[in-house]
Amino acid sequence: MMKRAMALCLLLGSAAAAQAGDPPRFDVAITVDDLPAHGQLPPGTTRADIARRFLATLKAHHVTEAYGFVNARGLAEDPASDAVLTLWRQAGYPLANHSYSHLNLDGASSLDAWQADVIAGEPALEQHMGKGDWHWLRFPNLSSGKDATRHDGAAAFLKQRGYRIASVSLAFEDWDYSDAYARCRAQGDDRMIAAMKRHYLAVVDQAIARAKANAQRVHGRPIPHVLLLHVGAWTADTLPDVMARLDAAGARYIPLAQAEADPAYAQAEALPGGGGIIERVAQAQGIALPAAPSPAPEIDPRQACRTPG
Repeated sequence: MMKRAMALCLLLGSAAAAQAGDPPRFDVAITVDDLPAHGQLPPGTTRADIARRFLATLKAHHVTEAYGFVNARGLAEDPASDAVLTLWRQAGYPLANHSYSHLNLDGASSLDAWQADVIAGEPALEQHMGKGDWHWLRFPNLSSGKDATRHDGAAAFLKQRGYRIASVSLAFEDWDYSDAYARCRAQGDDRMIAAMKRHYLAVVDQAIARAKANAQRVHGRPIPHVLLLHVGAWTADTLPDVMARLDAAGARYIPLAQAEADPAYAQAEALPGGGGIIERVAQAQGIALPAAPSPAPEIDPRQACRTPG
């Protein structure tokens, strides 16, 4: 009897030790902005090509949901790009609203003008989503209104139309590389592309570590994250490496609604301003966050492969 009791104590102790050593959960909802078109196209690449590569990588990493946020003006400018939305839906992923023309709330001439732009984006979503849930709004440039009156007016408008806000806690600044990638591909500058990739993947590693650490600093606990990516050639072509890093960091891919249900998101969304939710709350509460270090090699991807003049 004594031996059995000792064995049970040892077993329970080992289980507790293992549980204590488990890393914190790293839940991530993946979202993709600017469908159907983001950034310049490299030579020989179509918007549909980008979507196919994107979707294949997400599926390979068992991502069950990835909202695509649509700027429907792109469909009017290039009707063939409607294939991107069709491919997204065929993959089983949902679509939502990023405003018709990517109109920044703070840059709009009026709140009414911004509201009209949001409404103008709805017919394409109704067409492709049918009875699916497309009532999520991703603020262009993550700008939800620096002025309290405009912020609160936009929030009331979105609530009245049945929208939820798709806020963000994690991003890799992939937009900075998109046009440079197209230029470098056109020039055949493989050396610069390799340097950009090393730089970008260092940014990815740092951003993942910072998001985890800063959530702990600001909220005192891990939070589920919402990752912002863009449907450009650069992001599609580097996505296998990015997903491998997320996997290695312990990511578990979850639906957007599950992440946004965490109180950290509502806390940030109540604040005027914009940007990531962790930084918004930190600023409001006077919590200093460490500055992001500059990855080596230090390059400005926005200037890569620019011709003089």
